Amino acid sequence: MNISHEDLKLIANTVRTLSMDAVQKANSGHPGMPMGCADIAAVLWTKILRHNPADPTWKNRDRFVLSAGHGSMLLYSMLHLSGYALTLDDIKNFRQMGSSTPGHPEFRHTPGVETTTGPLGQGFANAVGMGLAAKLLAAEFPDAATLLDHRIYALAGDGDLMEGISSEAASLAGHWCLGNIITIYDSNSISIEGDTMLAFSEDVRLRFQACGWHVLEADGHNFDSIEVALRAARDETAKPSLIITRTRIARGSPGKEGSADSHGAPLGAEEVKEAKLSLGWSDEAFYVPRRVYEIFNERKKELEASARRWESDFNAAIKGKEAGWRAFFSSPDIASLSEKLPSFTTGGKTATRSAGGKILETLFRELPNLAGGSADLGPSNKTFVRGYGETGKNILGRNIRFGVREHAMGAIQNGMAYYGGFVPFTATFFVFADYMRPAIRLAALSGLQTIYVFTHDSLFVGEDGPTHQPVEHLASLRAIPNLTVLRPADAGETREAWLAALENTEGPSALLLTRQDVPVLERKDGGLRRGAYILHDGGASPDIVVLASGSELHISVEAALALAGDGIAVRVVSFPSWELFDRQDEKYRESVLGPRGTRRAVVEAGLSMGWERYAGEQALYITMENFGESAPAEKLAEKYGFTGGNIARRIKEYIGR
Repeated sequence: MNISHEDLKLIANTVRTLSMDAVQKANSGHPGMPMGCADIAAVLWTKILRHNPADPTWKNRDRFVLSAGHGSMLLYSMLHLSGYALTLDDIKNFRQMGSSTPGHPEFRHTPGVETTTGPLGQGFANAVGMGLAAKLLAAEFPDAATLLDHRIYALAGDGDLMEGISSEAASLAGHWCLGNIITIYDSNSISIEGDTMLAFSEDVRLRFQACGWHVLEADGHNFDSIEVALRAARDETAKPSLIITRTRIARGSPGKEGSADSHGAPLGAEEVKEAKLSLGWSDEAFYVPRRVYEIFNERKKELEASARRWESDFNAAIKGKEAGWRAFFSSPDIASLSEKLPSFTTGGKTATRSAGGKILETLFRELPNLAGGSADLGPSNKTFVRGYGETGKNILGRNIRFGVREHAMGAIQNGMAYYGGFVPFTATFFVFADYMRPAIRLAALSGLQTIYVFTHDSLFVGEDGPTHQPVEHLASLRAIPNLTVLRPADAGETREAWLAALENTEGPSALLLTRQDVPVLERKDGGLRRGAYILHDGGASPDIVVLASGSELHISVEAALALAGDGIAVRVVSFPSWELFDRQDEKYRESVLGPRGTRRAVVEAGLSMGWERYAGEQALYITMENFGESAPAEKLAEKYGFTGGNIARRIKEYIGR
């Protein structure tokens, strides 16, 4: 299809006017970036991007990630024009309740949106995860590798590159030689406070070259310059590419082009009118010229035909291996998988991180789409599985070496999940979950199946001291909606926790595992997957119900056994997951917690915050309400009261016996 410069100009100005109209009607939004990047979008969508509006999930589509998510009207305009299920009425309802055009792009909410973006830098790192996933997928299916030739395009702004996460992710993309990533840097030199020179003066070209990137430059308002740079980036397969495009924010606005005033606020009705006049545009709101729709309708036919040819070639390439391809993109049979996982002998002792490592070995063998790694803590997290290769400099494998980069690690993991097929996991010490929190929150918001292995889960880290002893972190993770937190008490529960995480396809799961050895308890199989269950029952009408998780469960049982000698009936409930327990019916929950008025206690080496919903305000709390200190674990247990003897004493005092 022949597309002239006049056609491209018409498309770009359509994007500009749709964006200014949508933001003006909503009286909210960011018109400047879409107006400044409209020329880039016109070239990218009509001449470069391979996708299929009729099938937004087509496996060989190029992915487009709008890391600068505040410029969402750029993406919504292009999706509408390209023929995705996004109408002009949807554009008119920008940022309104229930619309398909929220303020920032949301995965699964709007057809054609590949990632949830907005928090700057996250999308940039998501694109790195997608690029890695694409490489790993091609390696898994070598017969079709040459056909899996799509690219990952990301559009990032100055704010994205200021955020530290982009430096971590860029370093990894260069180290991993991800030549399928093309990042377009909208260098308009404007941020909310004014000129970027207020706080950003580094040489971005040298920074990315130092990270091993192929760096190009283009005039962001010259169609030929843009196209030449995009094609050169597409031809580069050994390195990720960065295209530095010089643009003017709010291009076409007579009074606000190049001004910070256009970044995060409507242009104003008078300025919109003047901008349309200067562009030679109709003053009709949300006007789209017929020629623009004609161009994209023709382009859509070409893309659909190309996708059909690809499907035919791909089916021929994987003939006889279709079952493996389908399995890669399917959820596992949990019951069958459960039978293959290792079991652990009651009475033995092992750290749950060590049990997790043994379980992971089996999972790698059974699930080819499970991949992940640690932030330079593999030996401590027990998450490196021998025999499955590793991702590093110019090599690919299912063990991913992230280095000390938790911020990027979490967002790259999200990118792998957005890409599809893969069930990615990451690992670090629990205290460093704080470094991953933005990515964890976005995984929960997007409903991504990501799995976090957080080891060294309490003050029983010991001598490393309070800097490495998580105290508030359990409460912090439990506060994130749609995140399933799993704190198994022993090796057997760790086995069940992994199964629960693999079964949870609608959101992320966090496994909190011990550094120290804990006893393998006699327990009910499958209990963990109900969130909480009775491990030890002192009688039909217990004097007190103790709720405990993780390494504090076995000492609660010790206390219960000791109190039984004094005629005190104690029920001990293993409570590894609030979220799973909340999904049970009221009858089951009452059968575990006891009826209203039952006295309860909570034993957990973390903040008490939140436990009142299960135990009540007047319960006995044996928890951590302050930071720990540097000392051997057993000394910390004595000082802070996490021993069977202290728990028994506190219970007796509490019930007055």
